[in-house]
Amino acid sequence: MRSLSEEKEFWTQLVDMLEQQFGVTTEIVLHDLTKDYENTIIDIRNGYITGRKIGGSGSNLGLEVLAGTVQDGNRFNYITQMKNNRLLRSSSLYIKDDNGKVIGSLCINTDITDSVKFETYLREHNRYSVDTLTEENPEVFTADVNQLLEYLLQKGQAQVGKPAAVMSKEEKLQFLKYLNDKGAFLITRSGDRVQELLGISKNTMYTYLDMIKGKC
Repeated sequence: MRSLSEEKEFWTQLVDMLEQQFGVTTEIVLHDLTKDYENTIIDIRNGYITGRKIGGSGSNLGLEVLAGTVQDGNRFNYITQMKNNRLLRSSSLYIKDDNGKVIGSLCINTDITDSVKFETYLREHNRYSVDTLTEENPEVFTADVNQLLEYLLQKGQAQVGKPAAVMSKEEKLQFLKYLNDKGAFLITRSGDRVQELLGISKNTMYTYLDMIKGKC
């Protein structure tokens, strides 16, 4: 298989089956990761759960896979707590072409907020506990890829420990390394936003990126 479109009928049937199997409390999302990251979603069911729709973007975890930071991005049965405090039990499977290149992903997000209220009875069914929340590297869902970029910019500044406007050269390098590792530069026109935030030129940014990649 070279692209998802070659097996379009199969993927549509698979998403249909999962939607019928899990019902309205489960979001099923099919991403074509050969597209611009701002519009990778080519099929989605029950998108109200994360507020996304066809033509929307993927999450920060997908960026890390595309950036090569994470070699095996498949993650099964992990818990995410959204901004509105609703809980999702999720699984993400990355799809590769005949040459082993990641070209897509299939993600399942089940809203278990209500069932967790009956935790004693349903604990084994949900397999959820506070310890399984992905606090160190939470999955972030946004309706717009630019919101995802702004999230990464905020996290990067928090990582450095000071606002971009007062960073030293070494701190800017640390900040850029964080963004590069998280796949931020795969987002269209992200470089312009980063240059503006750091107050540096395009040439300076690329020089810094070469330095953190060991090219200088």
